Amino acid sequence: MAPSERRYTKDHEWVQLDGDIATVGITVYASGQLGDVVFVELPSPGRVLAQHATFGVVESVKAVSDLFAPVAGEVVESNGALTGEPELANRDPYGAGWLIRLRMTNPGEFDGLLDEAAYETLTTAG
Repeated sequence: MAPSERRYTKDHEWVQLDGDIATVGITVYASGQLGDVVFVELPSPGRVLAQHATFGVVESVKAVSDLFAPVAGEVVESNGALTGEPELANRDPYGAGWLIRLRMTNPGEFDGLLDEAAYETLTTAG
């Protein structure tokens, strides 16, 4: 089950707010679909992202998948631990396996994301 204090995208990313800072990661569902993550490419701090813009890549034993910004903002931190330990994205996607932190430029975008119930419906349908 996905943690309820977060919002989600149809691309299987999660967002958690702390003031105007949005922490972004992939969901447990995405982690399971990808299989074992072997490489993660993330942006450098200072990069400005539009909502839905590609910001990185996750490579697994099954596929290479683009990552999309769920909200617009400036990257303030990338999870450097994933460089040496990409499997954190599988082992702890809602904790140590987070991807980036953004300073949001349009906080209203967060409200437009899926809540827990809507995301659960998305991942159990079909």
